[in-house]
This record gives sequence, C-alpha cells and structure tokens, in this order.
Amino acid sequence: MTFDSSSATPLPTDLSAGAADPFGTRAVLFDLDGTLVDPAGAITSGISHALGVHGIEVPDQERLDSFVGPPLAASLASLPGVTDALIPSIVEEYRQQYLAEGMQASRVYPGIEELLSTLNAAGVTCAVATSKPTGLAERLLSIMGIRDHFAAVHGSPEDESIPHAGKGPIVGAALTAIGLSSSTTHDPASSREARVVMVGDRIFDVEGAADHGLQCIGVTWGYAPEGELQQAGAGPIVDTADQLRRALVEAGIMPPSDPPDSGAEQAEPVAAPARQVLD
Repeated sequence: MTFDSSSATPLPTDLSAGAADPFGTRAVLFDLDGTLVDPAGAITSGISHALGVHGIEVPDQERLDSFVGPPLAASLASLPGVTDALIPSIVEEYRQQYLAEGMQASRVYPGIEELLSTLNAAGVTCAVATSKPTGLAERLLSIMGIRDHFAAVHGSPEDESIPHAGKGPIVGAALTAIGLSSSTTHDPASSREARVVMVGDRIFDVEGAADHGLQCIGVTWGYAPEGELQQAGAGPIVDTADQLRRALVEAGIMPPSDPPDSGAEQAEPVAAPARQVLD
C-alpha cells in the first residue's frame, strides 16, 4: 500500500482530554457490510433463498456477491424474471431470512473494534453511512457489540423494495447528523474546520464520498471485484485494520501511535469474506 502524505498536515500528538484540537472536528464515516462487518454469506444466502422461493433462477456466486453494497431493489431488478411486482415479496422473504439467521452469523472484521476504540479515545467522531436500511443497521451494530462507537448511523429507507438515490444522500445525512456539511469538508488538507474521510469496500462508497468532496479509503477485505476500488479512485487502498489506522494518521484524522517494536509480530491481512457455495 502506498500513502500520499504530501498534502496531509500531521496532527499534534497531545490530543488528550481537555487539550485543544487546532484542527477542529475530525470524523470518519464507515460503510457497514464488507467494511466493519463480514456478513459471512448471510446476505447472499438470504437473497438466494428468496429467489428460490419465488422460482427465480439463482445467479452464480460472483453475481450474488455484487449485490453486497448497492441498493437491493436495483440489484434484484437486474435479474431475468424479476418484475417490479415481485420485488416487494422477494425483499420481504430475504429480510425474514436475514433477521432469523443472517445477523447472528455476521462477524466484526479483525482489528476493527480495536481501531474504533482508538478513534474514540483520540476524540475522532465515528459514524456509519450504509445502503442497509437504518433500522437493520442499528440492530446489526448492536448485535455485533459496536453500536456505542458511533455518534450516528444513517442508511436507506426501511422499505428495501423501493430503489433509493444511492450513497450520496446517505453520506450527506451522516455528515449532517454529526454537525457537518459538504461546505465544511470539501478540502480537509487545507481547512481547519473539519477533517473527514469515508471508509468503504465498494465503488458506491467512493462515489458517495466524492459527492461531498470527501476522500474514500478503500478496504480490500470486502466485496469489490478485482480492480473496482482502483478504477473508482479510492485512495489509499488498505489490506488490514492496522494499515487503515496508518492511513487515518496520514490523512490527519488521528495522531500517530508509538511504532511497534522491531520484533513485534506484524498484523496479518484481513481474511477475505467467506464465499458460500450454493447448490
């Protein structure tokens, strides 16, 4: 991974409680599935189940994986045999399966909870901006035990059968919830009002961040096809939670920590999401 730190001004190391922060608000907006939480096949298996119930041919695993990230209704509408009239019923069947089994099967990616604790301790505001409906996102974060790390959680409308406008408005709502707007975050390298970045695993995260002038750090442990994040303009792109921490330091979001001992074991790359084999 290569960091471009030419435009980043280092933060002071003394950001303890009560210390003045000359850079004002510092915040990170996180995507959810594929970034914070590994669905462990729960999303794709739920979609497969719902399609089968409705007599729709289940696509291959690569196509199913592409459904993790974008609005569900739009993804379903792209499948042969799925009509607008069928989408609400398919979505409802999927949701029931996901609520019954999928959430409990999900797991927080290695190193993410520790990173969130570090960000909180450094005074960085964390929020979630996800295409998952807000209520489901809140419930999943609570089940995973990480809801308290976030000042705000914003997702799509609760009715997943209705296509929504994409990630841009969701990112905007999350910014508003933490007291920011595009006008205060458009140039984090030169503005001392706020330093804000998005972290996500798909092109939709990059595009949603760009709508508000934000840098998007891409993570490789999610569901993006090979080369998607690079082509979308994510940068930097990281392979581990520790690399993500270092990218946030370089972006001026959090202060550097003491370097690890030379003999310390280096962090292993985050495992790729489990790919469920479908019969």
